[in-house]
Amino acid sequence: MSVIFSGIQPSGTLTIGNYLGAMKHFTDLQDDNECYFCVVNQHAITVPQEKQALKQNSRSLAALYLASGINPEKSTLFIQSEVPAHAQLAWMLQCVSYIGELERMTQFKDKSTGKDAVSAGLLTYPPLMAADILLYGTEIVPVGDDQKQHIELTRNLAERFNRKYNDIFVMPDARIPKVGARIMSLQDPSKKMSKSDSNQNAYISMLDEPSTIVKKVKRAVTDSDGVVRYDKEEKPAISNLLTIYSLCSGKSVEEIESLYEGRGYGDFKAELGEVIAETLKPIQERYNELITSSELDDILDLGAEKANRKASKMLTKAERAMGLERRRR
Repeated sequence: MSVIFSGIQPSGTLTIGNYLGAMKHFTDLQDDNECYFCVVNQHAITVPQEKQALKQNSRSLAALYLASGINPEKSTLFIQSEVPAHAQLAWMLQCVSYIGELERMTQFKDKSTGKDAVSAGLLTYPPLMAADILLYGTEIVPVGDDQKQHIELTRNLAERFNRKYNDIFVMPDARIPKVGARIMSLQDPSKKMSKSDSNQNAYISMLDEPSTIVKKVKRAVTDSDGVVRYDKEEKPAISNLLTIYSLCSGKSVEEIESLYEGRGYGDFKAELGEVIAETLKPIQERYNELITSSELDDILDLGAEKANRKASKMLTKAERAMGLERRRR
């Protein structure tokens, strides 16, 4: 049994890319591992947030975790700000981080470019992510390929702390899905699908109505070839749609190619829209049950208790190692 940690920001409703690349795999992981799934709302405030929207998005994301199959009897689901050890260890890790390595992080460069002012939190985001992971003795972190740099920095900080103070942190490894780790935009297949895209036709939200899903897939860019065939280099848009179809239906790409041999993109896209809508239907039904219920808050309260117990033990070890503890507990 391995310890697994994963966190998602509550900065808007998740896309089908988030589901296929991450959440869909979590349900399998929880059967044989000790899993911690976190709504990382403290990461979200590295950029401006409207407070009511942040509160609502945090509950909504937790409901989507559960609706996607996370079982609170098998996994610990909680909200980051309800476990103070995350921020406490993050400060300690900031003190062993170097400004140069934080400035080289790709996400910092992307989000700070062209801005008149950038928050210090955006720069020190990586040590907070490292704290999230290291607090639980995490061995495996399921991430998309765009997060590899953060896991590498987490390992560097853990190794630096262990060498300088005491060997207490486990060295985590990234686990990137072989298929679906990077679902691309429906309007620009060179970009990852993102819930923050200004073009709403570029992504499918997990809470989109079936009719909206079908319309968005019909409007997805393709090419002039007219052949449903996987070729990531020559046909990136169709290849992206085939990946989505395969992950939603359970059919192999080869099976789908055979199914649409001699048929055009119109049939393919119309049926793909239906496949996605059917995939999301039970998730949306369960989400609607949870979002207005006390059950959701009861689960999050219990998750916070469990996470606090686990995280506090590691925080105490780290404080003791750094000499921050006045009296041995």
